[in-house]
Amino acid sequence: MKNPHLTNPRTKFYTDKFPDQEQNTPALQSKMSPKPDCGEESYKGYNRLEGRNALITGGDSGIGRAAAIAYAREGANVAIQFFPGEEEDANEVKELIEKAGRKALLLPYDLREDGAATEIVTKTVEAFGGLDTLVLNAAQQIAQPTLSDLSIQQVQDTFKVNIISMYETVKAAEEHLEAGSAIITTSSVQSFNPSTSLMDYAATKGAISNFTINLSAYFADKGVRVNAVAPGPIWTPLQLDNGQLDGQIPKFGQNSPLGRAGQPVELAPVYVLLASDEGSYITGQIYGVTGGEAIDL
Repeated sequence: MKNPHLTNPRTKFYTDKFPDQEQNTPALQSKMSPKPDCGEESYKGYNRLEGRNALITGGDSGIGRAAAIAYAREGANVAIQFFPGEEEDANEVKELIEKAGRKALLLPYDLREDGAATEIVTKTVEAFGGLDTLVLNAAQQIAQPTLSDLSIQQVQDTFKVNIISMYETVKAAEEHLEAGSAIITTSSVQSFNPSTSLMDYAATKGAISNFTINLSAYFADKGVRVNAVAPGPIWTPLQLDNGQLDGQIPKFGQNSPLGRAGQPVELAPVYVLLASDEGSYITGQIYGVTGGEAIDL
């Protein structure tokens, strides 16, 4: 007799081919088909982040949105940075945070601009009276079919958003991070198994993995834990804003060992664990949520 309490991970979420689609910059979650599941209806909190003050970059959609929803339902006030033009998605998240009874702060900033990462920290501290949880998740991903198509301007922008802004954010936040605080970065399976069409993106994710482990050693004697999450193919707006080569969207994620793309809500529990006291002995680690693809340093 089959156990009705078990769920097959291969069929738990969307398994069909995705409709071929693309969006102009910035891509919005509200216009995706199907819409990603970020836990809007399903995530239940258990007060594991009660009294926390969190800042999440790229928090309007995708993985950052899933973390923001989970953090609010676990008891945290949540500030979300997002790229200007993504207000529609960001306002939805704000409503969900406030519906959970927590404070929400919207921060429309382009992380390519000098000083932007410092300002989002300053405004979060001003709004909440403190900052103890950083989720450094914002990213630019633009696929190019050949190296000659990859402009140096794109490389510079990708590095500014994906890794340089992390340095600036942490530098600005350091004075506010007390013992018990947590930093979680978003790396990628691309850090370990890079795709030739994502050379700049994959290189930044490799840098993030290295940065995370180095930063964990720096902060260890201060009692601040630093970890990373390395997603595999996750259904987010990032994929529709030139994040995949032409024609790849319909089969996105279907070559993973579990046979489907992941949904953002499937990463939320890991971000919660790494921020909470339940992860008190976890630092300097990279957690793969890849649908089965191995990650190795």
